[in-house]
Amino acid sequence: MAESIPAAEEEALLIPLEDYLAAGLHIGTSSGMQSMEPFIYRVRSDGLFVLDVRRTDERIRVAAKYLGRYDPTHIAACSVRTYAITPVKRFCKMSGATPIVGRFIPGTFTNPLLRGEHQFAEPSVIIVTDPHVDSQAIKEATTIGIPVIALCDSDNVTRGVDLVIPCNNKGRNSLAMIFWLLTRQMLREKGEMTPEEDLSTRIDDFRAPRGRRSAAEMGRE
Repeated sequence: MAESIPAAEEEALLIPLEDYLAAGLHIGTSSGMQSMEPFIYRVRSDGLFVLDVRRTDERIRVAAKYLGRYDPTHIAACSVRTYAITPVKRFCKMSGATPIVGRFIPGTFTNPLLRGEHQFAEPSVIIVTDPHVDSQAIKEATTIGIPVIALCDSDNVTRGVDLVIPCNNKGRNSLAMIFWLLTRQMLREKGEMTPEEDLSTRIDDFRAPRGRRSAAEMGRE
C-alpha cells in the first residue's frame, strides 16, 4: 500500500514523495530500535518498519546546512558497505569531501603515525552510512570529539551519532538518492548552486553496480 502525506507537506519536500518511495528510501527492516522510534512511520503487515520520509527530508536539509559551514576538505565520508562505496565516492568528488571506503583501518583518526595506503586523517566532521558496520569510525570520532552524521535504518543503535538521517541504508537505490540529495543541498548551502538549480549529474550516476547482495539487502534495493 502506498504511503501518503498531506498535499501541503508533500509540496515542501526536496523531491516528490513518489520518488522517495520508488527508491525504497522508507523501507526499514523487521527490527526497530528504541533510539529510532521518533523516525518510524508505521509497521507493515509483513513486519517491516516504515521510516517517515518527512523526517528523512528534514534531516537531509539539516545535514546539508551543517556540512555547508565546513571547508569540504575537512569532511570525511566513511563506508564499509559495498553498495555505499559508489555514492560516497560520487558525493566526495562533487563536494570536495574525502572518501574513506572499504575496511576502516583502526587508528585512521587517532594514530598520527599511521602511514602507507591508509593514512592518518584529521576531519572536522564525518558521515557514515551505517552505525553498525562503520562502528570503528564512530568510535574513533567520538573519542576525539569529531561530530558524526549517520544514515540510520530502523535497526540501528544511534549511540555516538550526533545527527541521524533516517533511511534505508542498505539498498543501492536508496543510498544513491540520499547522497545525490545531500550533494545537491550541500552545494546549494555553500552558494555553489542556486536553490532552483539541479545537479548536472543524475541519480543513476550515484547508484552502485549490482553485485552479490546480503540477506538484509534482498528486496530493499
